[in-house]
Amino acid sequence: MAEAHQAVAFQFTVTPDGVDFRLSREALRHIYLSGINSWKKRLIRIKNGILRGVYPGSPTSWLVVVMATVGSNYCKVDISMGLVHCIQRALPQRYGLYGTPQAETLLSMVIFSTGVWATGIFLFRQTLKLLLSYHGWMFEMHSKTSHATKIWAICVRLLSSRRPMLYSFQTSLPKLPVPSVPATIHRYLDSVRPLLDDEAYYRMETLAKEFQDKTAPRLQKYLVLKSWWATNYVSDWWEEYVYLRSRSPLMVNSNYYAMDFVLIKNTNIQAARLGNAVHAMIMYRRKLDREEIKPVMALGMVPMCSFQMERMFNTTRIPGKETDLLQHLSESRHVAVYHKGRFFKVWLYEGSRLLKPRDLEMQFQRILDDPSPPQPGEEKLAALTAGGRVEWAQARQTFFSSGKNKMSLDVIERAAFFVALDEESHCYNPDNEANFSLYGKALLHGNCYNRWFDKSFTLISFKNGLLGLNTEHSWADAPIIGHLWEFVLGTDTFHLGYTDTGHCVGEPNTTLPPPQRLPWDIPEQCREAIENSYQVAKALADDVELYCFQFLPFGKGLIKKCRTSPDAFVQIALQLAHFRDKGKFCLTYEASMTRMFREGRTETVRSCTSESSAFVQAMVKGSHKKQDLQDLFRKASEKHQNMYRLAMTGAGIDRHLFCLYIVSKYLGVSSPFLAEVLSEPWCLSTSQIPQFQICMFDPKQYPNHLGAGGGFGPVADDGYGVSYMIAGENTMFFHVSCKFSSSETSAQRFANHIRQALLDIADLFKISKTDS
Repeated sequence: MAEAHQAVAFQFTVTPDGVDFRLSREALRHIYLSGINSWKKRLIRIKNGILRGVYPGSPTSWLVVVMATVGSNYCKVDISMGLVHCIQRALPQRYGLYGTPQAETLLSMVIFSTGVWATGIFLFRQTLKLLLSYHGWMFEMHSKTSHATKIWAICVRLLSSRRPMLYSFQTSLPKLPVPSVPATIHRYLDSVRPLLDDEAYYRMETLAKEFQDKTAPRLQKYLVLKSWWATNYVSDWWEEYVYLRSRSPLMVNSNYYAMDFVLIKNTNIQAARLGNAVHAMIMYRRKLDREEIKPVMALGMVPMCSFQMERMFNTTRIPGKETDLLQHLSESRHVAVYHKGRFFKVWLYEGSRLLKPRDLEMQFQRILDDPSPPQPGEEKLAALTAGGRVEWAQARQTFFSSGKNKMSLDVIERAAFFVALDEESHCYNPDNEANFSLYGKALLHGNCYNRWFDKSFTLISFKNGLLGLNTEHSWADAPIIGHLWEFVLGTDTFHLGYTDTGHCVGEPNTTLPPPQRLPWDIPEQCREAIENSYQVAKALADDVELYCFQFLPFGKGLIKKCRTSPDAFVQIALQLAHFRDKGKFCLTYEASMTRMFREGRTETVRSCTSESSAFVQAMVKGSHKKQDLQDLFRKASEKHQNMYRLAMTGAGIDRHLFCLYIVSKYLGVSSPFLAEVLSEPWCLSTSQIPQFQICMFDPKQYPNHLGAGGGFGPVADDGYGVSYMIAGENTMFFHVSCKFSSSETSAQRFANHIRQALLDIADLFKISKTDS
């Protein structure tokens, strides 16, 4: 096919006169400019590596120290206390190497100054690491800050006052501490007490005591040893065993989605909206490569770990028979696009210049206007990424390891990210929540073959200009992709904009070559494998019930009148809703982050506590006085907030037990306690979606510029998945998922219980929008 040859730098044919080479100037030009661009990026990385490596110092500060040393010597003052002369005597005594004795003296002063400067940087970093290891500030009320915390805050601000780059704080972040076994066991038993009757609790207590006394000390020693050696004692095992070794489909089970702004609309033109979004994403990638993005800071001064951002772009999960592999490339100059069963390659650059939004719009419009049909077996090809991992690995090795199939698969897997141009439209209508839920299902799984679920993320574009993301989970957690998404939506709306007719700003370059169709040669046996994966994926997708809704009566502004955190308020409401829905309590998972530690990811907050269950039971009975209910609620809220803080500061339960379990498997040690703990189902899995990580605009001035958050599939067959975004002061969004195949669950029924629970708790404190 003609389009396949555009990527080839030269071709050759064998003739009777020898070998005839035919060079393609355009392809060689791309190769040359790609090389130039790669060298530019290398130089930028080297420069950033130097600046990052000397933070909080700088080349300027080094020069100041050198000038101070030289100046003091000129004034006959030896601030080195004789060290310069010692360095000078240690130098080889051959003046020919230095020119003159004065040059030798100057070199000695430069060496001394560099040593002083490097020592200062080392001391600054170690001091900052020591300061960042203090977490007492998290456990203090805002109005009751201790003197120690105030002094700590001043010191942290002084040591991190110079403008940091994205990874400037990485080496100053403390390591995740390993909790003591007795503390973890105590917290675990406390967490399961409301779920077990006396007999079951006594049995679990006996197992835990036996584990703590006999098995755990040996396992803990290995884990402590790993914590000394590794950057983070959890993250590598968590990525490998929870994500990469999982053999179940990524779709629904692992991948999650993010929604667009739903209360405003910038344009109805699909290609235009996508042109702006893709351009904004590559702008973000450029900032990421240059480390120009500010690190996320708690309280504006405590840095969060940024290591997950490194694999945001140019990353693909490669299937394997036993374990998958994350492939990350340092550079990619194209995106892979899917439309109407066809795959395309779209260049993002013309030479070394990033294509403008109007050029990208033109390229995407060319794909939309292309009438060519899919090749045999091409339409449902991506279903391989939606089915079982073993089947995909076998098909990849058998049918995609050579020829045009390998070349085309490489284009997809080496793309910056994947783009899906959908033929359907979706929208948000407060009066019709079914449309909202259909939008969520389209993002979660689509039609099972129009998303490439292995890519770090798929950017999804609907016919009416609405966007969304489907994100692979192993490389990073939701706040990381949320950071990118906030930048994209803010840049699209407030910086790039559109013309009056809804097109991207500017004039297109019509001389750009059109997008390239990817060629495939898919045999009948491969088509059978694709169809089998599609049937597995379709059954999984059809079983998912998703109900999305906006909660309008109030938001976090009025929740604060209860003198509690909005997250604790929602979590306790979820406990009340679940008890009303099923008549029982269940093991509840809430994701919290551990990014205050180097390479930290997540920890579990077990939201079902004795305090929250006491409040729920009192609410259900309906015979308690309002003041008693308020007291019970506050106790439950304080317990939840304390557990959340413990999880964030490395004193959680589940990651420690998970790592002890991994060590036991390596050592061949059997532990009935760990086996039972790790097999307990999370029948209620919850997560709060962060927002406003980047100050792209003033939310008070633009209150309708709200994303609706995102969601994920149910974790347990008979359980619920609940994702929520406390979107500003006056509203919240919820995404509730479960399985149709379970007779115990109904997403819409549970959503109604959530609504009522929120209102009932608010009524205890007499809060409503009329109070604001």
